[in-house]
Amino acid sequence: MRIAVLLTASLLVAGCSGSTGGQAKQTQLTPITPSRSASSPSATTPTTSSAPAPAAGVPIAEAIKWIEAGPPIDAAQYHIALRGSVTTDLGDDIAFTTPAGTTCMTDAKHGAPAPACLVELTNPPPRPADAYGQWKGGWVDFDGGSIQVGSAHGDPGRFAYGQGRELPSDTSLSFGDYRCRTDANALVCVNYAKQSAVRLAADGVSAFACAQQVTPPPGIGVQYVC
Repeated sequence: MRIAVLLTASLLVAGCSGSTGGQAKQTQLTPITPSRSASSPSATTPTTSSAPAPAAGVPIAEAIKWIEAGPPIDAAQYHIALRGSVTTDLGDDIAFTTPAGTTCMTDAKHGAPAPACLVELTNPPPRPADAYGQWKGGWVDFDGGSIQVGSAHGDPGRFAYGQGRELPSDTSLSFGDYRCRTDANALVCVNYAKQSAVRLAADGVSAFACAQQVTPPPGIGVQYVC
């Protein structure tokens, strides 16, 4: 009897220790589903308000307050991208997808540490006559100093890797100078270094604070600058 008990205990210990190995960790990171870190405040004590994302035109202080009301989620979960059954380790880059389907990714290794997002816009900007390549009306670049909506691309660029896992509603994700929070419909991101923010949703792209719309450069649909 004592031998049987000891054998059972040994098997239990082996099973537990195996779940923390490298292979299990990769499997856990692969699905693009809402997943909150066990150590994250959002996983145990959700204290944030479920108020919807701020509307366009509100002071940036209100936008930042809403973003920061979302408990932070562990950014370590967002360093991968998934395309079909292939998972790509992005290193220090970040990739995430919102419940509304907006996909964002940084590309620091190619000189683009600011996030670019693909937004399913209801009315994307039309293709300019001077644009070359495949027109992506919902491609948004936000580097803090400017916001560009709609651009042409010869290939999928950073999004060739696929998309990141889902960022759950009412949580916030911090990376570099940025912090982002999403609800079911809109994503709002602030760049603290530039004190600017952007709202991304199907009904449009809105800039906060110092951003104002200007005539865009060739090949760009709409541009805001500080």
